[in-house]
Amino acid sequence: MTIAPGTPGPEGTRGAMDALREWQDDGAPMQLHPGDLGWNHRFGTAETAAVVRTWSRGGRILAVGMQDSPTVFRMTAAPDAFRDEELARQLAEDLSRPERGVLPAGRVSVEAPLGLLLHDLLTERGWGLDEPWTPLFRDLAAPVEDPGVPVEVIGPERAQGFAEVLRSAFDTLRPSAAYWHAMSAGPSYHRDARCLGVFDRRGGAAAVVTVWSAGPGRPGLVEPMGVHADHRGRGLGRAITLAGAAALRELGSSSVRVCTPSSNAGGVATYRAAGFAAQPEIGDRVRPA
Repeated sequence: MTIAPGTPGPEGTRGAMDALREWQDDGAPMQLHPGDLGWNHRFGTAETAAVVRTWSRGGRILAVGMQDSPTVFRMTAAPDAFRDEELARQLAEDLSRPERGVLPAGRVSVEAPLGLLLHDLLTERGWGLDEPWTPLFRDLAAPVEDPGVPVEVIGPERAQGFAEVLRSAFDTLRPSAAYWHAMSAGPSYHRDARCLGVFDRRGGAAAVVTVWSAGPGRPGLVEPMGVHADHRGRGLGRAITLAGAAALRELGSSSVRVCTPSSNAGGVATYRAAGFAAQPEIGDRVRPA
């Protein structure tokens, strides 16, 4: 049976997320998580479905990817398909040739977990490595220490504060209250996610985190976490990250993961302070222009 690439559409995206849930494992490398698709729902359900790709054989999904931006593609594969030659060759063709409709012409990058045969084929085609990222991991077998500050669950009434923190933390004007409303309307938010915040005495949001479970006994994800510029230097990044880890433990997650650019020294330090251990650096694969 041949490999069938596809864009699953809104209903099929649920199947892609379910596959991603099944593939998460504490022993697996850093990889695309169902929470990545959950966070992308901030742009809307139809918009997320339009950027999801699957590769299937005999009706079974073997690989799932998401176009994170016009030139960045993030993907992973079923654990037993990491070294599947037919799949790797199909992926290499689809990712390398703009006419396949996955990535445009010019310089593009692909995030794929270590161990995929795909990496060998991309190297043969002249793909290089982009800037390094640092994966960080914390086991959740033991209770998480108290964050030391009051933490609240963010609901609709706090959506604007959520957006204001993200705008400040990531120095961008894009986040809006609509982000939270669209994200929370996604297919897995109420089952798998928690959005938490620390607020100042006037009720303004100081730090926020959204965490995503992949189900009991599987690793959860932090995406995103941020501290408002007006409240930096007070340990709130560590505090809200601890609160997020505790929420994931309550959801049954076995561990929590996050990945941040290695150049983001402050971010790496914050996660380390919250009990995360840094893993060996990784880098996206880059197709030269």
